[in-house]
Amino acid sequence: MKNESAISHKPQRPFSVKARLRSFGYAFEGINAFFQSQHNAIIHLVLTIAAIAAGIFFKISRVEMLAIVIASGCVWAAELFNTAIERLADVLSKEHHPDIKFVKDISAAAVLLTAVAACITAAIIFIPKLS
Repeated sequence: MKNESAISHKPQRPFSVKARLRSFGYAFEGINAFFQSQHNAIIHLVLTIAAIAAGIFFKISRVEMLAIVIASGCVWAAELFNTAIERLADVLSKEHHPDIKFVKDISAAAVLLTAVAACITAAIIFIPKLS
């Protein structure tokens, strides 16, 4: 007897450039919604630009710039996921619920940890350049 998966697999649609472009449009709509609704986005943007500008100013190595880009990207991704999780949790229940609070707190903690790691990365790279 054949072992069948519990998940049914729908056949994939053929590749479509139009559908791929539409998916990019949705992603840009998400970025726009993020900037419209999240005040921290402007702070992240300013700090990201400052870190990249500092990297250019101090002529950091490619590896150091890569570390700045990866650290910044992790913070952005964490903040976007946090925003999505918080919005979804708010849709599930507007009332205070301890499990939803837990999920939101853990999600916010992920942003904090990535931001701290990005600050440490920047300190390791830039503090020696200042002396």
